[in-house]
Amino acid sequence: MTERIVSFVMSGGVGSRLWPLSREDNPKQFHDLSGDGSMLAKTLRRLTARPEGETPIFLIAAERHADRVHADLAGLELAGGGPLFEPTGRNTAAAVALATLRTLSEFGDSLVLVVPSDHEISTPRQFWQSVEAGTEAARSGRLVVFGIKPTQPETGYGYIEVAAESGGTFDVSRFVEKPDIETAQSYLKAGNFYWNTGIFLFRAVAMRDAFIAFQPDIWLATEAAYRAATSDLSGLYMPLELYAAIPSNSIDYAIMERAKDIAMVPAGFRWNDLGSWQSLLDVGPADDRGNVIIGDVVAIDCENSYIRSDGRLLSAIGMKDIAIVSTSDATFVAPVSHSQHVKKIVEQLEKSGRLETRFTPAHDRVIESGAWRRRVHHWLFQETLPLWSTSGVDERHGGFHEALGLDASPLMKPKRMRTMARQVYAFAVARARGWDGPADRLISHGIAFMAGKGRTDKGGWVRTLNVDGSVADATEDAYDHSCVLLALAHAHMSGNPDALRLGEETFAFLDAHLEDSRMTGFLETSDGKGERRSNPHMHLLEAFLAWHQATGERAHLRRAARIIDLFRSHFFDPESWTLGEYFDAEWKPSAGEKGSWTEPGHHFEWASLLVDFAGRSGQAELSGFARKLYASATANGLNRATGLAYGAVSRQGLPLDLISRSWPQAEAVKAAIALDGSGGPDLKPEIEARVGRLFRWHIDPAPLGLWIDRIDERGRSLASDVPASIFYHLVCALTQYLDGTADPKA
Repeated sequence: MTERIVSFVMSGGVGSRLWPLSREDNPKQFHDLSGDGSMLAKTLRRLTARPEGETPIFLIAAERHADRVHADLAGLELAGGGPLFEPTGRNTAAAVALATLRTLSEFGDSLVLVVPSDHEISTPRQFWQSVEAGTEAARSGRLVVFGIKPTQPETGYGYIEVAAESGGTFDVSRFVEKPDIETAQSYLKAGNFYWNTGIFLFRAVAMRDAFIAFQPDIWLATEAAYRAATSDLSGLYMPLELYAAIPSNSIDYAIMERAKDIAMVPAGFRWNDLGSWQSLLDVGPADDRGNVIIGDVVAIDCENSYIRSDGRLLSAIGMKDIAIVSTSDATFVAPVSHSQHVKKIVEQLEKSGRLETRFTPAHDRVIESGAWRRRVHHWLFQETLPLWSTSGVDERHGGFHEALGLDASPLMKPKRMRTMARQVYAFAVARARGWDGPADRLISHGIAFMAGKGRTDKGGWVRTLNVDGSVADATEDAYDHSCVLLALAHAHMSGNPDALRLGEETFAFLDAHLEDSRMTGFLETSDGKGERRSNPHMHLLEAFLAWHQATGERAHLRRAARIIDLFRSHFFDPESWTLGEYFDAEWKPSAGEKGSWTEPGHHFEWASLLVDFAGRSGQAELSGFARKLYASATANGLNRATGLAYGAVSRQGLPLDLISRSWPQAEAVKAAIALDGSGGPDLKPEIEARVGRLFRWHIDPAPLGLWIDRIDERGRSLASDVPASIFYHLVCALTQYLDGTADPKA
């Protein structure tokens, strides 16, 4: 009886060598590069084509690609297998360890076959013949690899050097990384070097023992994540915090270069890893002059060139041995002999904060700009503004209620100064955008309560008031003063007669009592004690820009520039593209976890403000910082199950606060809008998607005019009330969305 082989397909790579076609959100394995379906679907079909013997098929894929994976799995019989979703990529060693654990738990010490998802193997029968040729060696406990006899010197592949041959298998002497051209030529001449296909066959216990011997930390961390996984009909899901703790390493470095007695089977199948434009030129349908032409292309007097357009007309004359690949937002041109160097372009783009490596503006994925306009307009002007301008106002004691219940009833909580100010700001923004409600009365009502009840003897503002307006906490807090200044700026623009005077008094207090005497930003509170935070400075930057807008006075822009200097010198980390939150008195990151704490929502807020300041000051390079903040937040700060921003992640991308609140999602909308107009890629589809997620998770499940503020990592509501402090985030983001979109065509 033919032995069972449990097959695993690794589908976690990005395929950056095929940029601009392959990108983080739509990598190489999901593309049809040589006809007959996506690379992933063809790999799965090849595994189902085993002539005889039980072959359960599993797929190890990124959780963010779950929809694409399920589409490719449709109609395939996996013989009891299914997808295993990685919440974040941890390289191939973790994937092989996961495959081994799955096999041991479900099939015992069976043979395991691990294959990449994105290689072209056009001879499935010969593929399985080669695999069967390696089963005897694998059964005996050896780790088995498969090598291709080189036909030319190739710098894009790893190599296997072999020694003695016995029974159709070779002993492996060593593995060699991708060589330079001279070394590759020497390998071809030597005759005992093979291209490494990245395909592995082994007994589950043999691989487990290899991990325990050489990489016990990877094995134990993967085992912990696997044991804590949850399953449903769509697949198996590992918890992010455990999976992210697995050391990232390739199976080649972690195990294969250390293990002894490895066997290699010479592959008898046609193989191409489709890892470069040269490889696509080799396998594609060529014309009589050796060109592979795809899409709307006119090519005259071209030879041996790969010319592809995924959008508009592309024309070329006299090209020879050239790759030209054009998408709707990027074009790549290089000699095909240089196509292994595409990664250099990708690295340069990522260093400069460009988003074209991450997002794919393919025609079938573009949402019409303004698709959410009607729903947004109705929710703002017919649902939430009417509710918060009535139920949210404390007509008895003054000011605004700190929170409403999910039944829209006021909750009797202490009133924070920042919330009172933010409500004034939100109603002023709504007024400026054409709201016909009682904005002027509400602005005056809020300012009268704040100024009448919340001033300190030194001319500042208290932190918290009781429901009746008596002082609960008289601390003079920089964060609160930033919110007050922001509200007063917009109230002044709305015509409030008291706002300018109160603003001038607040600036005088800020300069006298909250400015650091060393001219390094502002103190947290007027007593000067405690750690320093970047967040109050961000909100002061926002307030200074608002006052510049309100008055045109460059003094406010100079104030803003000092915050920008702090951002450049202390807040922003150029290595990880992240923004620190907590610092000591010398602006050094705080000790422990606080020092690595970053918040995706604040990344989005800073991105918007940096673009704003860049436009006012002419410091155009700040837009690059904004793109980097946005890129790091979307790459490492999002829950892949919901697409929502986490509360906090470490600088290394490890989630620290798994709760997704509503305000970071609103700020993500604002950041995408700001970046869309800053000279980068077209982010209109991204804007629509972010508005869609905000409504899908936070607004549409809530009662009329309210929102679900807190959502757990699985998308479940944790909300017990609706905080008023979030209202301004939603009003500002969604009015900006309306400003930037046209009415959809009827």
